[in-house]
Amino acid sequence: MQYRTLGRTGLEVSTIGFGGWAIGGDAWGPVEDRQSLAAIERALELGVTFFDTADVYGRGRSEELLGRALGGRRDDVVVCTKVGLWDSHVDRKPNIYSDPALIVECCEASLRRLGTDRIDVYLCHLWWDENTEAFLEAFEQLRTAGKIQHYGVSTDTPSHLRHFDQDGTCDVVQLDYSILKRDAERELLPYAQEQRIGTIVRGPLRMGLLTGKFDADTTFPEDDVRHGWPDEPWYRDAIETVERLRPLAQDERSLGQLALGFVLSHPAVHVAIPGAKTPEQVEGNAAAADTPLRADERARIEALAPV
Repeated sequence: MQYRTLGRTGLEVSTIGFGGWAIGGDAWGPVEDRQSLAAIERALELGVTFFDTADVYGRGRSEELLGRALGGRRDDVVVCTKVGLWDSHVDRKPNIYSDPALIVECCEASLRRLGTDRIDVYLCHLWWDENTEAFLEAFEQLRTAGKIQHYGVSTDTPSHLRHFDQDGTCDVVQLDYSILKRDAERELLPYAQEQRIGTIVRGPLRMGLLTGKFDADTTFPEDDVRHGWPDEPWYRDAIETVERLRPLAQDERSLGQLALGFVLSHPAVHVAIPGAKTPEQVEGNAAAADTPLRADERARIEALAPV
């Protein structure tokens, strides 16, 4: 495993983290708690030190499982969780998180589920720019109280990030970035690098597409967030791009590991958080940290999957 400093936070984190959305059990098909706990345990064994979750994942289930799995090893890892979507939706106006007191209350609930006295990285989960001042006020209160150490926002919108960083206090941004989704290269990643903001990449495998295990005829269960994907025009284009990339995979590096290597090769990226539900998936993800992408390999990928 390789490690990097998470921007101006000063936290040392594994370049491959553990994405905890899937173990919530409400968006990625069936998952057993026993298997989820085994996946977290395997991640710890392989040197993963960054664990990402959110209060809304499984309505607290993901946080609870992570808290159970970490046990007495809490001080050995960096825990990141998010707030803002429990009773929210992008189409619901106004958003209910307009009172800093509610955000503080949500943090206290996350602390209980995680079984810890502090959250290392606490993120606003609203990717659209609403109630930013309420989040900033609450996060400052929580940091002063020692309940959180660093805070930031999960967004793909440059203006939202700048708004959240209006006083230079946004330590971390979580953003969607992969071979198939390179918009962040235009503004988000350059701004984060310039301001020394820690970057957490979600979706580095484009929700599984970059593992190469799906095709144009794949169907997803109704309880899977990807259920409607095959009907979307972009899906077939993405499958065609993955097929063009497939020859670049080698015996010592799978297509998924190549995709993770691509994300980690960007100079502004600190940690990627591919999701995992099984120890085997964790092992495949973690191995990507030890096979860094060469400059010529990145150039070939960029040519096959232009922005």
